[in-house]
Amino acid sequence: MTKRTAFYDIHVKAGAKIVPFAGYDMPVVYTSISEEHLGVRQAVGLFDVSHMGQFIVRGKQAYDLVQQVSSNDASKLSPGEAQYSCLPNADGGVIDDLIVYRLFDDQCSAGEQAYMLVVNASNIDKDWKWISEANTYDTQLINISDKTSLLALQGPKALDVLRTLTDVNVDEIAFYNFAKGTVAGIDNVLISATGYTGAGGVELYFDESRSAEMWDALLVAGKPEGLVLAGLGARDTLRLEKAYCLYGHELDDETSPISAGLGWIVKTKKEEQFYSKSIFVDQRKSGTPRRLVGFRMDDRRIPRQGYELCDTDQNIIGRVTSGTMSPSLDVPIGLGYIDVKHKEVGTEILLKIRSKYYPAKVVKMPFL
Repeated sequence: MTKRTAFYDIHVKAGAKIVPFAGYDMPVVYTSISEEHLGVRQAVGLFDVSHMGQFIVRGKQAYDLVQQVSSNDASKLSPGEAQYSCLPNADGGVIDDLIVYRLFDDQCSAGEQAYMLVVNASNIDKDWKWISEANTYDTQLINISDKTSLLALQGPKALDVLRTLTDVNVDEIAFYNFAKGTVAGIDNVLISATGYTGAGGVELYFDESRSAEMWDALLVAGKPEGLVLAGLGARDTLRLEKAYCLYGHELDDETSPISAGLGWIVKTKKEEQFYSKSIFVDQRKSGTPRRLVGFRMDDRRIPRQGYELCDTDQNIIGRVTSGTMSPSLDVPIGLGYIDVKHKEVGTEILLKIRSKYYPAKVVKMPFL
C-alpha cells in the first residue's frame, strides 16, 4: 500500500495527476510540465517533497558516525551549514545521495553534536538499515520522516514570497546554509537555502501537523509573484537541465561517485576512514572506465533511460540514464555513461532507438 503525504488531499483538490513514486502517491503534474518548469525558472514554484526521509544523528559520537558513512567531510560543517554527500557501500557504489545538516548546539545536550541526514524516499528503509548497522558509537538515531513535512519554494522570486511570512532575514542565508525560525506563525521551521532545481530558493522543514497552514500561507503570499504549483515532472526536467544526479538513474549501488563526476563530494584526504575510501583513492589515481556526460540531440528525438549510445561507427559505447525535451532550451538533452575515451566535450555520438541511429554531441554540463 502506498503512503501519502499530509498534502495529498490538497493535491487532488488542485487537480494534480497523482502517480505512485517511491512508495508514495505523489503529484506528477498540475497543468503541464513545461508550464510548471518555466514558472519555477522565471518566477516561483511550490513543490511537496515530504516523501523525502529525515534522520537525526545525535550524541557524543555523532560526528564519528557521520564521518564513517558519509563520503564528504563533516569536519568542515559549522552549526547552520549543510553539505551534499553520498553513502558509499563497501564496493565502491552508492547506497544513496543525501544532504548532511549540522544542527545548532541548542538542539543537543552538553558535549553532544547533532546532525540531520536527508535521504531519498525510495531508499529510506535501506539507508536506515545501513546507518543503524554502522552505529557502534555513543550516538542515537531518530527517524523523523513520518513527522516532518518538507516544501520546496523554488525560483528567483522565492525569497520575495518568504520575506512576507517570516522575521528571519532570509537574504542572509547563504547557499547550503540554514536558519530556524517562525514562518507563517509556525515555530521551529528549518529554512534551508537548498533545492533540486538550480533556480534558487529554499526548502522548509516543519512539523507535519501544520502542513495545511503552511501550504495556504505560501499560496496566498505567492499569488502576487505568480507562484505555480509544481509536480515531480517539472522537478525532474529542472534538475536535468542543471545535470543534477538522480538516484536510480545516474547513481546506484554499482556506480562510483567518481564516475558520476561527484569526486568533489568524495573527500579521500579526510583523516577518518569511510566506506570504500581505498577504492576511491585508487580511482582517483587510475580513473574509471566510464564517465557521466551530458549530450544534446541534433533533432527532436528524446533520449530515454536505457537507450544505447554509440560512436559514429555505431559501436555501443554507453547508455542513457536520463533524458527530456528541455523546456528552457527547447532541445532534447540527456545524461548517460559512456566509455571514458569518448567523454570530451564536442565528441559526436549516436543515439540508438530500436534499429535507427540519431546524431548527438557531448556538451558541457550543466545544460543551462
